Amino acid sequence: MTNHRKIDSPDTENRLDHMAQGILGQPLDRLEGPLKVTGRATYAAEARPAALLHGVLVQAAIPKGRVLEVGDAPGALAVIADPLFLRFAAQGMDRTAPRSGPDDVEYMGQAVALVVAETLEAAQSTALNLSLRYTAEAAAFDPEAVDPEFPPKKQSESGDLDAAMAAAAFSVDGVWRTPSMAAAAMEPHAAVAEWQDDRVTIRASMQMLSSNRAQMADALGIAEEKVRLLAPYVGGGFGSKLGINAEAVAAAVAARDLGRPVSVTMTRPQVFDLSHRRSETRQRILLACNAEGRLTGIGHEALVSNLPDTTFSEPVTQATPFTYAAENRRIVHAVARVHRSSAGSVRAPGEAVGVTAFECAMDELAERAGIDPVEFRLRNIPDAEPVSGRPYSSNMLAETLRVGASRFGWAERRTPGERQDGEWLIGMGVAAAVRVNMLIESRARVTLEPRGTALVETDMTDIGTGTYTILGQLAAEMLGLSRDQVRVALGDTDFPPASGSGGSFGAASSGTSVYLACEDIRRRIAARMETDERGLTLQNGRARAGNVERPISELIDEPLVCEGHVEPGATEKTVRQATWGSHWAEVAVNRWTGEVRVRRMLGVFACGRLLNEKTARSQCLGGMTFGIGMALTEDMAHDHRDGHIVSRDLAEYHVPCHADVPPLDVEFLEERDAFVGPMQAKGIGELGICGAGAAVLNAIHNACGVRVRDLPATPEKIIGGLEAHL
Repeated sequence: MTNHRKIDSPDTENRLDHMAQGILGQPLDRLEGPLKVTGRATYAAEARPAALLHGVLVQAAIPKGRVLEVGDAPGALAVIADPLFLRFAAQGMDRTAPRSGPDDVEYMGQAVALVVAETLEAAQSTALNLSLRYTAEAAAFDPEAVDPEFPPKKQSESGDLDAAMAAAAFSVDGVWRTPSMAAAAMEPHAAVAEWQDDRVTIRASMQMLSSNRAQMADALGIAEEKVRLLAPYVGGGFGSKLGINAEAVAAAVAARDLGRPVSVTMTRPQVFDLSHRRSETRQRILLACNAEGRLTGIGHEALVSNLPDTTFSEPVTQATPFTYAAENRRIVHAVARVHRSSAGSVRAPGEAVGVTAFECAMDELAERAGIDPVEFRLRNIPDAEPVSGRPYSSNMLAETLRVGASRFGWAERRTPGERQDGEWLIGMGVAAAVRVNMLIESRARVTLEPRGTALVETDMTDIGTGTYTILGQLAAEMLGLSRDQVRVALGDTDFPPASGSGGSFGAASSGTSVYLACEDIRRRIAARMETDERGLTLQNGRARAGNVERPISELIDEPLVCEGHVEPGATEKTVRQATWGSHWAEVAVNRWTGEVRVRRMLGVFACGRLLNEKTARSQCLGGMTFGIGMALTEDMAHDHRDGHIVSRDLAEYHVPCHADVPPLDVEFLEERDAFVGPMQAKGIGELGICGAGAAVLNAIHNACGVRVRDLPATPEKIIGGLEAHL
């Protein structure tokens, strides 16, 4: 039996507010936590089927051209150079792109062959010494050189921005740059493939199994039902594992050709080379306001890059159309075609870099207008989505700003250079946080057993975000059980297909499918209690209706099974859905070295119903840490001569370490958004990233008067400004 619902209208019943178990929203520890900390959670690379062979990917040594010949490989069982995985090595998850030829090289470092041997050491040695002969072709490497065949496109325009800029009492017209960034998940990309007759089972590190299954079937030229993917534990993804990659397809091809299981695990440098990057951005932001500090013009012109013939481009301006009001607006997007590794979704694609730059520009304009940055933002929050006039499903930006200002002690902020602590200059910064909210089609199966236990099954993944825990809490709340009475099984494409983990839609989407399955089970129990679902209370394994109370185990003598199925509906278009927040940072800048130390941060967020306060807080803390990295350390450097990645390990690509991250504080505001579905839950994971870096950069300016528009704000960039200001 299936309980199917499209979200076509607001759900104002708030049924979860009327459950009795009291477990949902509680800050419970992660269900799978003991397995992870004791090493019993098995990740993809740890699978060891009998007769396992080991594969090592070989990478191209030219940025553009063709492989003409592959040399001998003594010590290896096979060298496989198959177009089935080469095309995914070149174009990543972009399945709509024209497929490369079997020998085409699109960027330096692309996977061009797989060496397979009995041992990992033999495969590594052979791969290192394998000779390849190429023919090289001309290639483009400049991410700011727009191809004349692909000129910039106006995504939207209203009014006359140029006239607004000319007539403005105060204005900003500046360029911000953000570098390429890596997902840098702790677990490397890995896959172990094994065939049984014509069906392949792949244990892999992937985020979205239902779509990954379709991609894998397409790559192998077989039906989807012939592919089974297993990813019960994933050690981080951050977007890099949204689509299939070279390691999974190569392992499957090799296992089919050799008739034995094959394992392929990327090295850390290969993860940087072969998983997609976030594109660097060049953002020109134009802002105009009148003497009262009301925005009259907003312009956002973004330039990003990707490989030729790929369709994805970083959606830099995604939040710009609906965050602030202004009558005159222009949004422009351009893509440079370069032979660098494929660009794709990484850690809040769009808003992570777009909101960061835009919020820095807002700070500059507030300063020029002589208005407090918080007050300036408050004056420009619209009542409805600009231009379209669509209502917001909710908009709590103002509340997050007011609460944050009070909690952070914003009234103690001073002018640049005024607060000092020895050789350190102290400053505070603020930025808005905003991220689009999405619901993705999702299914889950829930089984209630006569003995009073439940099983949740869905191919949804847990990439460290707490999926096991929150889905277990949700089912326990709906069915009146303790957490220990609910088992959650994830990461198997033999289970009903879920949304997968990405875009901050996973919890709400997969959770709603669990909710719907449990709702149907509740209806069936209610019928046996001779009441309707609203009149039923389930608590501690017992059912109550009026004056009648019975153990659930007495009401069912066979398993009750239901599949919940949710799809986005009309509310996706009739209202503007988003999550909201504010970021606050205090930094110290060394007047002699330009070093920046973040002293404290606060994030205030409104993101619908919290399913687990601890896992939600953890997500926001991680996002704020990403913001510190974006502002101060992260920079995927490319060689301008051939496009290859220079900083391709965690020694050279600097993510924030413990010493870089101060005490972080998170506060959630109560919110119920009826337009997002019956749970009123919204995305959390990526909201904590959006704008966090801007708060740090704005705090740097408040400390010492230096504005850094070319991220990250490393000491050498700050020192030059300090010399001019101090």
